[in-house]
Amino acid sequence: MENNNEFGEKFRVSEASVEAVAGSTGAKTQVPGMPTTVSTAALATGGVNAGNLIESDIDSELFRFNSEDAPLMNLMLCAKRVKVNSPEVDHYMIDEPGASVVTISECGGGNKTQCPLPLSSNDKMVPRANCTLLVKGVDGYDAQGRRTPGRSLMLFVVGRDAVSDNPVVKAVNGSLDNPGDEDRYVPVIPARTEILILANSLYETQKEVDPDMIVPAPTRVYLQKRGMNQVVSDYFASQKKRIPFSKSIIAEQAISNFKVRGNRTLWSGRGGKFRLSVDRMGMQTVYTTEGVRWQIKREMQAPAQWTVEQVIALAKMFFTGEDVPRSAILLAGKNLLEAIQRIDYSKHPEIQITTKVNSIGWTVTNFHTVFGDIEIKREPALDSLGWSNSGALLGENRLVHYVYSAEHSFSDRVEGEEATRSGVLIWDALALKGSCHIWIDGEGGAASEGVDRWVLWDEKTAPSGDDVYNGARFYLVEDCPGMGTTAKAGQMWEASVKADGTVEWKPCVGRV
Repeated sequence: MENNNEFGEKFRVSEASVEAVAGSTGAKTQVPGMPTTVSTAALATGGVNAGNLIESDIDSELFRFNSEDAPLMNLMLCAKRVKVNSPEVDHYMIDEPGASVVTISECGGGNKTQCPLPLSSNDKMVPRANCTLLVKGVDGYDAQGRRTPGRSLMLFVVGRDAVSDNPVVKAVNGSLDNPGDEDRYVPVIPARTEILILANSLYETQKEVDPDMIVPAPTRVYLQKRGMNQVVSDYFASQKKRIPFSKSIIAEQAISNFKVRGNRTLWSGRGGKFRLSVDRMGMQTVYTTEGVRWQIKREMQAPAQWTVEQVIALAKMFFTGEDVPRSAILLAGKNLLEAIQRIDYSKHPEIQITTKVNSIGWTVTNFHTVFGDIEIKREPALDSLGWSNSGALLGENRLVHYVYSAEHSFSDRVEGEEATRSGVLIWDALALKGSCHIWIDGEGGAASEGVDRWVLWDEKTAPSGDDVYNGARFYLVEDCPGMGTTAKAGQMWEASVKADGTVEWKPCVGRV
């Protein structure tokens, strides 16, 4: 049989392609001499429309699990993995030892050759016997007893005060009554004076010294058990056509939901432990893990409008502390991301803003500063949590993934039903190491308990209003004569509110 197509070309349609021929038993089961195609196979089934054998395609993106939906969880999966044998872990946020202590009241003065150094309860045990200390802002004296401006006073720890347990110090280069005197006097050391800790100094036959106070204090971390279940009926599973695709779609959605909810927990969950009475199982313990948002010990209040100088100040605070991370990644809410993206870089041609693929495989915006690079990535979980104006600057190599039970899947028959239950279980927690991490708070409100908080300040006048309270700290992006003649850019100043409501501004001392 011949036909013409629209181009006038002839082609043959075999009779066998229209109707299957009989086999040895007389059943029309064969289409001899034809290639095995969807169309010929459909015709061989007794005239079933060929379209019924074609399964519509599924968007390949549907099955490509998007790791960028849960950035914090993916950071956790890339972090150092620590297998533990209990859902309760003593976590040590070990940091570099502190470089300084701060006096809490005035000491010295008069004819005192020795005096206790008044320190807080957290600092008093740090300076040990035979340790040397450098007093910032207090001048020492030369061999003739003359004051030497700009050359700091140095102290030597001789022991501990029996009453207060504070270190007792003597002056190495203190004042003298007469040149050549053996004993020197300790000059006045004001309150809130920063004192740097130097090496110990031993006498000529000494070999035993007090051990350094390296006794880290742990925090209790709870590992949260998370699970995902799917129940599929036998009838659903027995269907041979579209079911494989439908099951994949359901599984994809379930896994995505499981991961996104877990990611929100890693951000905002509150640590806890309680007991439940379970049918047929008795009393059971439930653990909830503490979110990263509440683990971060440093907070910066986000400015109303970001500038290049403020981002550089943020990098300086992150990379120049006592805990220096290898890299910085900023997981930001959408509004914070937009604010940083709208910075005017025209006055800073030396600043490099590039797009790159980082070590995790994300496409990030890379902000290069002389202190280090900040990789910026949007975190959708912050938007859903109501923190669109905020973000967290994290040290990628300062994360720990505690695992009590590695992720595993299971498949069980549902008792009393014609169905199968399958799922995934994981028992883990994310914890922070070191003190480099910074939470950028753009939502307002009070600082979290036990957190060091500061504000970026780029005005020449001193802050006022609700931003000023006793102990409020401000990082100066520009010189601020309103605080004091010595208030220079790059310093941090602190407000001291007196009883009459007046504010006294002082340089911030100690660790931030």
